[in-house]
Amino acid sequence: MPTAVISDIHGNAEALRTVLADIEARGVTRIVCTGDIIGYGPEPLACVDLIAERCEWSLLGNHDFAVLYEPTNFNPGAEAAAFWTRDQFDSEPDEAARTKRYEFLGRLRVRVVDDQILAGAAPVLGVHGSPRKPINEYIFPDDAMNAREKMRQIFERIDRIAVVGHTHVPGVFTDEPDFYPPDELGNYTYTFADDEKAIINVGSVGQPRDHDPRASYVILHEDRAEFVRVEYDIQKTVQLIHDAPELADWLGDRLFEGR
Repeated sequence: MPTAVISDIHGNAEALRTVLADIEARGVTRIVCTGDIIGYGPEPLACVDLIAERCEWSLLGNHDFAVLYEPTNFNPGAEAAAFWTRDQFDSEPDEAARTKRYEFLGRLRVRVVDDQILAGAAPVLGVHGSPRKPINEYIFPDDAMNAREKMRQIFERIDRIAVVGHTHVPGVFTDEPDFYPPDELGNYTYTFADDEKAIINVGSVGQPRDHDPRASYVILHEDRAEFVRVEYDIQKTVQLIHDAPELADWLGDRLFEGR
C-alpha cells in the first residue's frame, strides 16, 4: 500500500489542504507526518485538526515541542511565532476542543518504526530531524561531502530506509555517502537498492526552502520513493500572516521564494 509522507506544515493550512487533496486524487489512502505541524504559520489549529484526522501517525518536531514547552535556539521571529501559536491554542473557547488538541500534541512520538511501507522488507524509520537526534539535528545536503563522520554515525542507526524533514529541503541521502535532489532523479523517483541505505527528506508542505515555492511531499511505494510538488494559493497564507501583528511579515514573504 503506498504511503504519503508529509512534513513541516508549519501552520500553513492552505498548503496542507491542497496537498491532502492531491494525495486523495492519486488514490493514496495512507498518510503519515514527520512533524512540525505548527510554528511560523497563521492557521495552527486547523493544521493540528487535519493531521489528527488524516494521518495514521505523526511525529514531534522542534516547533511542536516549542509550543508545548519552550522555544530554544529560535530566532526572534520564530520564537514570537511559537508564543503566538500557543496563544491560539489557549484562546480556544471550546474546552473539549482545546484539551483534545493539546492531548494530541502531547502524544506525538519522537520516532516511529513503520513495518507496513515496504511490505515485509526492512521497516522504515521515521524521525523529524535525524536518526541520531530525532527532534533537533539537521541533515544538510552538503553533509554528504563535508561531514562524513556525522553521516556514518547517522546511517549506523537505520536498517535500510529512513524518512525525515526539518531542513525543508527534499532529496535522498545514501550511505555512499551522497545526496540527490529530486530533479537529479529520473522522474523525481528514487528506486530502493537492496545493498544501499537511504534517508529520504520529504521536504516541506508549508514552507519549502529549496527555492521552489510549491508544497513538497513524498509517496513511498514498496520499491521506490516518488517526490511530488504541488502549487497552492501562497498569497492567501501570506495575507493571513500579514494580518496577524504578532507574526513577522517576512515569515509570509519568503513563501513566494521558497526559502
